[in-house]
Amino acid sequence: ENLVPKEIDEPKDIVDGCIKAHTKILQGFGGNEKSDKEKYKEALTPLHFAISLTGEPCLYPRLPALVDEIHSRGMTTFIVTNGTVPEMLEKLVNHQPTQLYMTLPAPDKETYLKTCNPLDESSWDKINKSLALIKGFKRCCLRLTLVKGVNMLNPEAYAEIIKKADPSFVEVKAYMWVGHSRERLEHNNMPLHSEIVEFAKQIAESAGWKVIDEKPESRVVLLMQKDNKDRLLSFE
Repeated sequence: ENLVPKEIDEPKDIVDGCIKAHTKILQGFGGNEKSDKEKYKEALTPLHFAISLTGEPCLYPRLPALVDEIHSRGMTTFIVTNGTVPEMLEKLVNHQPTQLYMTLPAPDKETYLKTCNPLDESSWDKINKSLALIKGFKRCCLRLTLVKGVNMLNPEAYAEIIKKADPSFVEVKAYMWVGHSRERLEHNNMPLHSEIVEFAKQIAESAGWKVIDEKPESRVVLLMQKDNKDRLLSFE
């Protein structure tokens, strides 16, 4: 079944609509005596676009043009993908987002099928095709969202994938027991930060990478081959 609708929104219309909605949702702060008027004024002009959250963005056939449209207005782009549309990543290599985030959901096909239960069993092969493409991106992060007792296993296999893919960064983070996931998972499937740190260290040791940073309140650890000054983006 073709998932692409017959009528496709224009990139310009998407950007205009997002900015309009962004401005509308902030309106209450303008009349609030307690709000910082200078910050409110700054917030009316967004600087960053996160292309994620409402489905797989790589299914949008005009994604490269959307990236170009956003950049032409002086804003950054962060694309979050599950890696199942490698043909779009091939196109994006020539229309680079500010940063690409790609999910690495499992260390092997068997764990992937158990964890994600995809409609298309060839999705694991597509993810591997995407992994082979990310070297072409100037700034790419592989994100591991770990569920204890499900995909939080075999750190050596994760390390092998990471070494082959060679991303700029790896985020090792804990699954959060929120939303509809509570209907199929238990609270104890959510790893503690200490468990994430230990698992990240095992991956780093196997891959020859380093633990660079961590955020306990978010239960996330950052891995890199080595730290560098370009890790933190400057928008001044």
